[in-house]
Amino acid sequence: MSAIATKKFAEELAGLVGKKVTIETMDGIKYDGQLSAISEDLNVILSNIIGGENIKKLIINGNFVKRIELTEKLFDLRALSAKLEKTFPNNVRLMEELGVIMVMDKIKVTEKGVEGTGLATIRVREIYEDYLRETAKR
Repeated sequence: MSAIATKKFAEELAGLVGKKVTIETMDGIKYDGQLSAISEDLNVILSNIIGGENIKKLIINGNFVKRIELTEKLFDLRALSAKLEKTFPNNVRLMEELGVIMVMDKIKVTEKGVEGTGLATIRVREIYEDYLRETAKR
C-alpha cells in the first residue's frame, strides 16, 4: 500500500473513534457500542455496549474482526458550510480534511460545536444549532 493510501486509511480509522459502530467478529458475533480506540491492525476497544451480557468495555483482537460498520449518521460539513455561506457569503472556508469550517477566518466550526467570540459567532452558533435540529428530524 502506498504511503498516501496508508495515511488515508489511518485517518479514516481515527475518524471512527467516538462513533457508534457494530463490530462483527469472524465467528459472526455482533457487538454494538461506541468505538473507544482502534489500531491499524484493527485491534479495537468498544465501550457503552448495547445489549449482551452486561459488558462495560470489550477489547477485540484485530485478527478476529470481520467487519466494522458505522451506525451513526455522519456529520455533513458540506451541507452546514452551504448553510453558513448564505449568511456569510464569500467568508466561509471548508477544510474537509481537518473536519473544520472557518467563518471570517476567526470562527471555527466542527461537529463538536462553534468556537469564537463576538456577534458573528452568536449568529454562526444559531445556524449551527438550527442545522443540528434539522438533521435530527431526518
